[in-house]
Amino acid sequence: MFGRIAIPIIAVVAAFLVGLIAVMAMGVSLERAISAFINGAFGSAYSISASLNRSVSLALVGIGFVIAARAGLTNVGGEGQIAMGGVFATALCLAPGMAELPFGLSFIIPLVGGAIAGGVWGAIAGFLKVRAGANEVITTLLLSFIAIWLLYWSVQSENLLRQPMTSSATLPESLSIPASTQVPLLTGSYASPVTWGLPLTIVIAIAAAIILSRSVFGFNLKAIGFNPVAAARAGIAVGAGVVTALFVAGALGGLAGAVMLQGEQYSLKAGFCSNYGFDGLVVGLLARNSITGVIAGALLFGFMRSGGISMEMMASVPSALVGIIQGMIVVSIAGAAYFLDRGSAR
Repeated sequence: MFGRIAIPIIAVVAAFLVGLIAVMAMGVSLERAISAFINGAFGSAYSISASLNRSVSLALVGIGFVIAARAGLTNVGGEGQIAMGGVFATALCLAPGMAELPFGLSFIIPLVGGAIAGGVWGAIAGFLKVRAGANEVITTLLLSFIAIWLLYWSVQSENLLRQPMTSSATLPESLSIPASTQVPLLTGSYASPVTWGLPLTIVIAIAAAIILSRSVFGFNLKAIGFNPVAAARAGIAVGAGVVTALFVAGALGGLAGAVMLQGEQYSLKAGFCSNYGFDGLVVGLLARNSITGVIAGALLFGFMRSGGISMEMMASVPSALVGIIQGMIVVSIAGAAYFLDRGSAR
């Protein structure tokens, strides 16, 4: 038990030390780089809020990955599911009459719509696996490419979501969504713009942990993951379980896209996903089927992403260095987990 707790900590510290060595090798002042990183991640209420908002999106994708993994499935399509969630949430936010809906429905309906869109995108991979035996790793990945191109098409075409062109300099993006369709801020102040996506994610994480550990649905997913043949003989609907697991995983990815669009960016752009899906995948992998691990990993990567952006802007350190550090953390923890599991088996 001690090893399983200590190894991730050691891996993170070691990766950061290597990152500091890389910064020194670039000839950048170490003090300046560290100061920029800390300021970007923790330096102000705004920085902390932005980091938490980024962590929310990563956590939602990671929770979805863990739910699918419980059924023995690997959902690598978070990027595409985020894209579909963002596209459909934008379309609903800009729909006539949506901004006038009462009781918060103006922002709740687009959130739900984004989640459903992501869920359908995940369920397609589940259906292909059940009916054609297609590997979900391949299908979810390829569906991501399709979703990203659909996103690109949506913001390039005036017949879809692109804002009307007033000049050749008009950016290929949607109109800004109305204020009433934006996810409200917890504090009500843009100086500390943490949205209601944070408590929503906490509730989802708690619900996911309870469902996976204490419900019939969670037990069925676990049985399917261990042995689908034996699960089918025990009367469990394996096909429905597979499709449902990937639908839920996709829905959480779509919800992440809707929260990003309605809580931070407020207009749809071609690159709005910004690799959140792949970072969320890494968070889910590192969590090793633990919802608590997802939350810890999402916070780590969310604050690292903010710090990396700040380092690039204030200290001229490429933000790709953060990606290198993340990769080292993944490799270190994965390698250590292999040896721990091997020792436990012996």
